[in-house]
Amino acid sequence: MNILSYPFDGDYILKHKKAVKKQLLSENTGRIKIKIAVLGGSTTNEIVNIMELFLLSYGLEPDFYQSEYAQYWQDAVFSSQTLDDFHPDLIYIHTTNRNITEFKADMTLSQEQTDEAVMRQFRHFEEAWTALSDRFGCPIIQNNFEMPFYRLLGNKDSTDHRGRLNFINRLNVMFAEYASSHKNFYINDINYVSACFGLDRWSDMQVWYMYKYALAISAIPELAFNTANIIKSIYGKNKKMLVLDLDNTLWGGVIGDNGVNGIEIGHETGMAEAYTGFQEYIKEHKQLGVLLAVNSKNDRENALSGLRHPDTVLTEDDFVTIKANWNNKDDNILEIASDVSILPESFVFADDNPAERAIVASQVSGVSTPELDTVENYIKILDRNSYFELTSYTADDVKRNDMYKANLQRLQSMKKFSDYNEYLLSLDMKAQISDFEPVYLERIVQLTNKSNQFNLTTKRYTMAEMSDTFESPDYIRLFGKLTDKYGDNGIVSVVIGEIKNTQLHIDLWLMSCRVLKRNMEYAMLDELISQCSKRGISEVYGYYYKTAKNSMVENLYGDFGFMQTENNEDGSRVFRLCTDDYMGKNKVIKVNDNGGN
Repeated sequence: MNILSYPFDGDYILKHKKAVKKQLLSENTGRIKIKIAVLGGSTTNEIVNIMELFLLSYGLEPDFYQSEYAQYWQDAVFSSQTLDDFHPDLIYIHTTNRNITEFKADMTLSQEQTDEAVMRQFRHFEEAWTALSDRFGCPIIQNNFEMPFYRLLGNKDSTDHRGRLNFINRLNVMFAEYASSHKNFYINDINYVSACFGLDRWSDMQVWYMYKYALAISAIPELAFNTANIIKSIYGKNKKMLVLDLDNTLWGGVIGDNGVNGIEIGHETGMAEAYTGFQEYIKEHKQLGVLLAVNSKNDRENALSGLRHPDTVLTEDDFVTIKANWNNKDDNILEIASDVSILPESFVFADDNPAERAIVASQVSGVSTPELDTVENYIKILDRNSYFELTSYTADDVKRNDMYKANLQRLQSMKKFSDYNEYLLSLDMKAQISDFEPVYLERIVQLTNKSNQFNLTTKRYTMAEMSDTFESPDYIRLFGKLTDKYGDNGIVSVVIGEIKNTQLHIDLWLMSCRVLKRNMEYAMLDELISQCSKRGISEVYGYYYKTAKNSMVENLYGDFGFMQTENNEDGSRVFRLCTDDYMGKNKVIKVNDNGGN
């Protein structure tokens, strides 16, 4: 729904929240259900109501627990039976500078006394985080602090140790340092959000005194949106690819009319600098693992000449694929999705032309089409929508564009072979398949939350849950890395099975879609059965839970040779395989340097 995309009308959302929710719920999209505990240092009711709308639009269906007014610390530190019974999947602590209790406006305080007060305040929050982490082991989102709405010391309030602003700045740094050293802990940067909204507007004294909301009612959609973006990123609901128009999007002017020397790019004019700044912003996304593509109505040679302009920041090498033709842009989007094996709902389509955006939005379900107006606002509109909100980062992310470009090279190579098996052998594939290693745990968790199409149970893991699984002797765990003559695909497959006597029950089987139809699933199965044999496991049970996205793997276990034992009305299935007479299936991938199976 565009009304929930930036720039949104917060007052409209507040006024029509029931109608918006009803419309969202009518769209049956197979949402992930999550339980969120909101522990508030002030009133949170409306924050929860609006956050729910954004989460529903992201494909998440929340069930909320709310602490009693200002009881966030008590709920966290002391056992609450209601909260314990709720057992949250995620905890959001909504505190603000109203909950800073250790600051005293006292000009007689020494530096040492102020330092002690800052530390006491930090320890107060840290005690809550530790207690919650120990009890629930789930992700925790914690607000940092917005600036105070007045400065007793004027400009010196930020530098003097007795200043309130100085106190808040120090706490924010300590919160950030804690987040950087603790997995599963995230900062909700209301310091930034309140600055963008306007601190004077944010600090509404009337709603504080009357309703005990620590921010203006009109600011609640901004806060809820920012919080929801962290949650959707944790649950793998980020966008993955940014598809860009060219004329008047990446440069000013129409290259077909004005020629390469007539487009606005570089530093000669203010307009040219604006497009250059936008290109620099786009290019920075590559290191985050965001895939880039072109979708432009243009002659291909004109498009390439623009990307070869001496002042361009983005070149043709920065894009996984370039669709510069006169086809409908919605058709190009679908073709790009097919080429890279990513669902269109993971795409953002940036085009200055509202008609083109409208066509793509109406014809390709799930594609985000931000309302770009003038180039000066392009960065703000894309950035504030938080399509690519970062909550985890691995070494594979920086290489992702190159990985997908290599995959397209593989597709081109495949066309030269009449025998598909010969093509696979020509790739010279090598796999490392082994038990989890600590260095790869974050990437493994990331995969469990991003993979949808090739994910048989669609189970999601937090870092804490994965760490527990990693340390338990009751599981067989495998991750698979795949390389070939075109490059390194990184970690592309994860399998987790729980051991119960002489049976193994597969809790998770997923694979990156960029290595589909390359026999990696057979290599993983061979290694899994090998591990079962070593542990005296005679039966393996596989589970398929049907979703709107994973129908492509509904017959995977049958293809593996499993026998179906259950076929339920909801589409879920159960399969069983006896390991005694299993014959290896992988013939084309060399596994763990052993020459293949």
